[in-house]
Amino acid sequence: MTIQQLLKTAPVTTLLLVSFIGLFIMQVLTGVDANNPSTEALIKWGANALPFTMDNEPWRLVSSAFLHIGLMHLLFNGFAMYFFGQIAEPMFGSAKFLALFLLAAIGGNLLNNYVTWQGIVDGTGQAGLSAGASGGIMGIGAALLIAALFKISVNGMVLNLKSLIFIMGINLVYGFAVPGIDNAGHIGGAITGLIISLPFAIAYRQRMAAVIQNIATYENDYLPHYQSEQQNEYHTTYINTPVNSGTDFDNNAHLNNTHLNNASLHNESHVDNNSGVNSNVTVNPTNPIRPTLNETLNEKSTAIKPALIWQLLPWIVMLFIIIGFMWWWQDIHQQLIEVLNAIEQSTV
Repeated sequence: MTIQQLLKTAPVTTLLLVSFIGLFIMQVLTGVDANNPSTEALIKWGANALPFTMDNEPWRLVSSAFLHIGLMHLLFNGFAMYFFGQIAEPMFGSAKFLALFLLAAIGGNLLNNYVTWQGIVDGTGQAGLSAGASGGIMGIGAALLIAALFKISVNGMVLNLKSLIFIMGINLVYGFAVPGIDNAGHIGGAITGLIISLPFAIAYRQRMAAVIQNIATYENDYLPHYQSEQQNEYHTTYINTPVNSGTDFDNNAHLNNTHLNNASLHNESHVDNNSGVNSNVTVNPTNPIRPTLNETLNEKSTAIKPALIWQLLPWIVMLFIIIGFMWWWQDIHQQLIEVLNAIEQSTV
């Protein structure tokens, strides 16, 4: 897929890739090592570091998702975003796709900070830093798993559930096997993606149910009536057609009758505006009484629609997730402040 095609099909995915690459280029141009950036440089450019993120800089929960630790890290996440994004964005929509990525990235960073903080409290861990779009990408992958499970189609094609499970499994195993990988960030992003994608799938099922019901109603109510009228029209035309029995046919009389019939039809087609009847009704040329197919479909389509709650459900769930993340950050923040105050008082 070319850049032009990707921009048209998945504009948010394209913008995310451009932001990843653009931020990396800016780092390199300012002197940051492309393969092994220093801790100071990563903190300066917005990495997720517990003492800063959980103190007074919560924006690092988002900024760290656009920052990568070295060129290979950027390439790995860039290819993953490219392949997942061009499928997931058309499926969920650009706005929901962006919200899914950001919330999954935040969820991964929060879980990483929580695990790190618990390790510090227990004396089994120490503060570190993390960066990369892996948490958000794992959230997108988890959402695609739910889409495959619910058989949501993309351009008429259903995702392969086994292949997605295999890819997600490789990422998780790789994270545990290689030191320095943010496993908590991966798991937190995947869990967030699963929670967000469930209402997407439920809303999709409700929309499909409404479509199927409309089709069934149309087939039961309109098609038999339409076929019956077609048969009646055929028989009427056959019976009324004059048969040439060899007698002379008066052309002038035929033309006069034709003009008379046309004039009669023309006069009958005008409706008195004062009668209260809508004169803008579309008339089928073959049968002035039968409504057109579009009118029938419009009546059926407006009769059955999915409830508004199913359309709003994904956004409602994401709103609750945002509130939950704010509470989670505040809880860790308060614990951190209490420990720092206790340390400060003990040293006085």
